[in-house]
Amino acid sequence: MNDSTCNHCDFGASQTVSTRRDFLKRTGLGFGMLGLGGLLQAHAASPFAVRNAQYAAKAKSVIFLFMYGGPSAFDLFDHKPDLDKYDGKKLDWKGELKPFSPNPGPLMKSPYAFKQYGQSGAWVSDKFPALANCVDDIAFIKSCHADSNNHAPALFQMNTGYIRVGFPSIGSWLTYGLGTENQNLPGYVVMYDPRGGPIGGPQNWGSGFLPSSFQATPLRNSGSPIINLEKQRGMNDEQQRAQLDLLGQLNQTHFDQHPHEADLAARIESFELAYRMQSAAPESVDIAKESEETRKIYGLDNDKTKYFGSQLLIARRLVERGVRFVQVYSGGGHQQDSWDAHNGLIANHDMHCAETDVPMAGLLTDLKRRGLLDSTLVVWGGEFGRLPVSQNGIGRDHNPDGFLMWMAGGGVKGGTSYGETDEVGYKAAVDPVSVPDLHATILSLCGIDHEALTYVHNGRNFRLTDVSGHVLHKIIA
Repeated sequence: MNDSTCNHCDFGASQTVSTRRDFLKRTGLGFGMLGLGGLLQAHAASPFAVRNAQYAAKAKSVIFLFMYGGPSAFDLFDHKPDLDKYDGKKLDWKGELKPFSPNPGPLMKSPYAFKQYGQSGAWVSDKFPALANCVDDIAFIKSCHADSNNHAPALFQMNTGYIRVGFPSIGSWLTYGLGTENQNLPGYVVMYDPRGGPIGGPQNWGSGFLPSSFQATPLRNSGSPIINLEKQRGMNDEQQRAQLDLLGQLNQTHFDQHPHEADLAARIESFELAYRMQSAAPESVDIAKESEETRKIYGLDNDKTKYFGSQLLIARRLVERGVRFVQVYSGGGHQQDSWDAHNGLIANHDMHCAETDVPMAGLLTDLKRRGLLDSTLVVWGGEFGRLPVSQNGIGRDHNPDGFLMWMAGGGVKGGTSYGETDEVGYKAAVDPVSVPDLHATILSLCGIDHEALTYVHNGRNFRLTDVSGHVLHKIIA
């Protein structure tokens, strides 16, 4: 996947540099741009053409269930009896505790009851009664840690590997490295909460310095699935095809004169992809074609679960049709509208768990019975977790030092647990897992060596995992 060896990059024939400006332009673009220029010359190939993984991939597609705002691990999946034991005790953290808000309170026990489920005996709170029946398909990663306790940089890191803006998201890296199996649909799709998108918005699913073809396409679950996808009123198919052909000729003429302008090549392809999507995209989100029984297991018969459930049903339809990466957000806007439980843990998590429990269990069940779970990696988590101490007596503050993610399907060893936080759930204590470790594992399950998937930008090789990352082999079947 390195630009110097990647089997889908073509450096093209050398050309004489006629001016100093030409020289600076070509050298400044980097070898990644040169590779893409060769790839797209004269529409020879789509940037989304399927490319071979480096080794046998266990997962063909990824569905990332992003719980924006920061869900609380020890209130949902990581039972901590010591929180009950020391409830109300004010600890001397000796400056170690780093709350986002001032004046943290004492330890606060979980308000929820826990039970063990499945052959694995995994602990799950009473907020996820449906999902609890799926624990033997899930690997719980309990010792995650991130680099920021602020939403925006933490979101960027979980999505792009960096706490700063301007870097490609994981879905962009995957579609850049592997392409996508359906050339009539986007390779990378994002669906967000009706209450709003996450802080940072499109920066969370952008392509950064990768060609813009690889950014996510936002998808709606009703009406026209993609904004401005429908052709102009009064224009028939023949007229639209003629218009696109003319635009293609003009753009291609310009591209022939400026072959290293990757954004122009991406724009040419985007016109053609949009044309193909006009028939494919509406069909892919047409959940009316699904049986009543299928609609019910996703919770479409309940007002609380209908929206998120319809998104997950669409996600299944998309991966079934060859889309590479689908990200679905639960929680939008700020504070209580997301999983950000500053102002009341019970009110917050009661609401968001009720919205997501049945749909997530339905997704895993539906994928499994269709034979898709083996080839679809499902990832769950937020940008960080919550502190074990109280905030204003009722809420919990941000905690990047110890939180939980889980994975299912796509080659993951179900019914397993990896890592631990300390006895009260504050900090990763056993087998700590960084964000690059999570990313390296996702790429590995998709058949990619995270150290080899690189792109030259500003004179250096960049990768999703930067200069770290270790695959969590213990959770891989």
